[in-house]
Amino acid sequence: MYRWLDERLDLSRFNKKYLNKAFAVHHSYFIGEIALFAFITLVITGIFLTFNYEPSIRMVKVAGKELPAAYASVLYIDSLPFGAVLRSVHHWSASIMIAASFIHLLRILISGTYKRPREINWFLGLLLLVVAIVTSFTGYSLPYDAFSATATSIGYGIGTSMPYIGEWISQVIFGGEFPTVHSIPRVYSLHVLWFPLLLMALLGMHMLVMVKQKHTQPAYAKKVAPGRILGVPLMPQQAYMSTILFLLYLAVVFFIAGSYIAHPIEVFGPPTAATPAVKPDWYLIWIYGILQIIPGDLKINLPGGAVMNSEFIGSILIPGILGVAAVLLPFLDTRATKMRYMELPTRHPVRTGVTFALLAFLITTTLAGWKQELGFTAGQLWAIIIGSSVITYLVVYYAIILIWGRPPKGDEAETA
Repeated sequence: MYRWLDERLDLSRFNKKYLNKAFAVHHSYFIGEIALFAFITLVITGIFLTFNYEPSIRMVKVAGKELPAAYASVLYIDSLPFGAVLRSVHHWSASIMIAASFIHLLRILISGTYKRPREINWFLGLLLLVVAIVTSFTGYSLPYDAFSATATSIGYGIGTSMPYIGEWISQVIFGGEFPTVHSIPRVYSLHVLWFPLLLMALLGMHMLVMVKQKHTQPAYAKKVAPGRILGVPLMPQQAYMSTILFLLYLAVVFFIAGSYIAHPIEVFGPPTAATPAVKPDWYLIWIYGILQIIPGDLKINLPGGAVMNSEFIGSILIPGILGVAAVLLPFLDTRATKMRYMELPTRHPVRTGVTFALLAFLITTTLAGWKQELGFTAGQLWAIIIGSSVITYLVVYYAIILIWGRPPKGDEAETA
């Protein structure tokens, strides 16, 4: 059979060119693979969920009660054997994919491997993280319980807050002012079709560019195997390791999903006129925290009568500024032009300090999401956010200087 296929598809040449490529082995590289495994799990569990989910808010009678069809179908999924666990696996895999993608980008940032000629993969990674978060958010509304309806209504309000184009974008995504009869079908199609296809395309391009440019190397590889890729062949060694890691991932995520059933919708019940107190998932709560400490009446008038209100500034403008800074980073940091080896964080105190300051900013703005529970004022939280970010940068920067000394100037600093 192999010989028959080889004659027609030239598999031997394909195997020699691609499957024998050296795959760099470093513990931090597996973080990106975990993000890929999470996406595969999302697709598989998502197929099961689509077989049993009805994307509609029409009222149906269940056990003598009138319930929205979407809500009733999720109750049905939870009643199936392992249905609640699979839905929980889907939920936790989304969180793991976002977390792994974020940590993967942090690794690239702190090791300086976003530079030329690897800017394209840096951009693709940033876009993957954003699309993964947006895709996860579109899944918020699908259970159509009181929690998800309220959270999605907040998202709709944030979308409409964008000057000039907000109303149009919200109409395209939600099919009108959320919730309408078109909202759930529209968001459902985005969640199960268009965004997953976009994620597949971005993942494919990301891996294709990585194979074309070859994997970056840990700094010690320059001494161990100068000028060569230090690693193992993709087939079979790397494939074996990836398979074991994938099985380990499934074991861990199924344990988590079985122990902590995600979002039990019967606790919240179907949407009502009352608005429950909701907080977004962990990957969006830092934006929620910023909204908690920005004055609600803050407005900036723009030409043409458009207005930048507090919702737009806190949820789109500030994260957008961070995103633009990340996109511009490879063009601002051009010290290495032919990057192959990871840079040691201790040889780049400024970049390492900024990275840790960013983490401090995200952590403290996340804490601001519990403003009422903590009993802090907005002014106190702003002081904590700004102060912790500045102090973190100074502590990390001077700790590196005192312990490892100032980095040497020139090319030797890049891979020392």
